[in-house]
Amino acid sequence: MTLPCITDARRFDASAHLPFFIADERVGWIRRADVALLARWPDVFTIVDAGPDARVVLGEHFDNVTARSAALGSVIGALAAEGRIPGWRDETYAIRNSFDAPPLAFIERAASRFFGTMTYAVHLNGVVEYAASSTPGEPKLWIARRADTKATDPGMLDNVVAGGIGWGLGIEATLAKECWEEAGIAAELAARATPGRTVHVLQSLPEGTQAEQIFVYDLVLPDDFVPHNQDGEVGEHRLARIDEAARWVEEGRMTVDASLATLDLLLRRQWIDEDACEGIAAIFESPTL
Repeated sequence: MTLPCITDARRFDASAHLPFFIADERVGWIRRADVALLARWPDVFTIVDAGPDARVVLGEHFDNVTARSAALGSVIGALAAEGRIPGWRDETYAIRNSFDAPPLAFIERAASRFFGTMTYAVHLNGVVEYAASSTPGEPKLWIARRADTKATDPGMLDNVVAGGIGWGLGIEATLAKECWEEAGIAAELAARATPGRTVHVLQSLPEGTQAEQIFVYDLVLPDDFVPHNQDGEVGEHRLARIDEAARWVEEGRMTVDASLATLDLLLRRQWIDEDACEGIAAIFESPTL
């Protein structure tokens, strides 16, 4: 079994980017081609584009969260109007290098990949074990297909539940919210989810850089449960055998995020051989942003 998603999750060339700094802390990566766009705002950004100290720095005179957020917001709004930042969400993300760190600034979710800032998400593996069934069978996984209208990875296969963590929401609150919106899983059932490992992704995408920490959860669903999407973000759900899910990962039909969350489950349950996933350990270690 070959796993292209393993290398995709760390497909990132630092030399093609400039690091982005706020208050002496590196918080992201900006593509060199996009740095020229930011040069239009010399009062907001200081740009050093050559030498060992090459970087983009938010002006030091923006010395608090409110001022930084306002300065970035005006730039983001202009770039979005020009089509440089697609997929506007009207969701607020905090710029912070660890989930529990105090925010350095707030930005529109769609801008996080333009600036390559760290984001956070939850993914849920929906497992059917048939433990209570009168006709037991092999375990299966509920897999979602993303709606064709999604801004990122339209039409690709995904975990039964997956969603970004917006500012003001905790991990478990986000999990409960996304469980209902994406699969119709009630809060009482969602509360039975158990944590897996944490996945770290650093990859280049058409819209910029995805630097994301994904909290993986598993939930054993009742044998007769059928997911029902509530928010229009899922095209369909499929109940897949373990070998089918593994093959979809191998063929690159699942998103990188979902592939890694699924592999985490399959490895922890020993449903696939760890020798087939050489190099995956690095994905469960924190990357250097």
